[in-house]
Amino acid sequence: MGSTFGHLFRISTFGESHGGGVGVVIDGCPPLIELSAEEIQVELDRRRPGQSKITTPRNEADQCEILSGIVDGKTLGTPIAILVRNKDQRSQDYSDMAVKYRPSHADATYDAKYGIRAVAGGGRSSARETIGRVAAGAIAKKILNQFGVEIVGYVKRIKDLESAIDPNTVTLEQVESNIVRCPDADCAERMIDLIQQMGGQGDSIGGVVECVARQVPIGLGEPVFDKLEADLAKAVMSLPATKGFEIGSGFAGTLMTGSEHNDEFYTDEEGRIRTVTNRSGGVQGGISNGENIVIRVAFKPTATIRKEQKTVTNTGEAVTLAAKGRHDPCVLPRAVPMVEAMVALVLCDHLLRQRGQCG
Repeated sequence: MGSTFGHLFRISTFGESHGGGVGVVIDGCPPLIELSAEEIQVELDRRRPGQSKITTPRNEADQCEILSGIVDGKTLGTPIAILVRNKDQRSQDYSDMAVKYRPSHADATYDAKYGIRAVAGGGRSSARETIGRVAAGAIAKKILNQFGVEIVGYVKRIKDLESAIDPNTVTLEQVESNIVRCPDADCAERMIDLIQQMGGQGDSIGGVVECVARQVPIGLGEPVFDKLEADLAKAVMSLPATKGFEIGSGFAGTLMTGSEHNDEFYTDEEGRIRTVTNRSGGVQGGISNGENIVIRVAFKPTATIRKEQKTVTNTGEAVTLAAKGRHDPCVLPRAVPMVEAMVALVLCDHLLRQRGQCG
């Protein structure tokens, strides 16, 4: 099922949404990194359900257990296994979905490909699978921090409400200052109201998460198939509900001429070659250039909604479905740590690969 990601810093996630638990095995983490369950828990708490009035009310503490790879608070260089047990499953909510396909969900394609699926909670297609990614991302962030790399994600847009945020200066504290994780306070209030309105109507909405990685070393990424932006795109587009990826100017760059779009070079006071602008988004020729890496990820509206919709059964019979269960009316607030985690995994992997190449 393709549950492994990365080259030198590799992760394999496991578990189903309503199974005994979910987790991850991380291979390739260097030894002697100081690491605690509490540090990992900080990131999992940002992702967990039931954290606010605009997220799913599923009541999960998502408490992590480190099963291997760490002794006396330091990594051993051996595989690190992390488990989070499921505690608040309500599998009976999915009885209709055992035969009725949810529009725009993975139900029909899973059945077509495998002939079997974990119906309750969506199984592996559930965003609950991302617990393992976020836990591994916490470790990747710890490694990157030793090199001064900082990653900050935030909600840029929900439906047609777009915030004004400077990726060069935004802080984690500003992101975490409200439940929608939008550092633009006025826009955040309107976003919260809209999400509640949609949830009250049994509907859902999507939006855009923007993420910046600052102080990224020059030289990460490969020039052909393993371009840094290509790996970043694959990483974030493997998250549930993603439908689009941009880096730097993104699609807006197509409206510019070359002379308007090009990032002119200059030498700064410390003798480093820099760019005056950053329309490249910190990556040129597939390789990081030392400027801030800025990406945007589009998330569709949550597929599972309470509004009645037309669909078919697994035998092709025309029916209607008003889904039960506990689902986010908007995935964006909880998607922020997921995007950060995937960016961290890619950068950590490429950093270790670059250090290996350079001795």
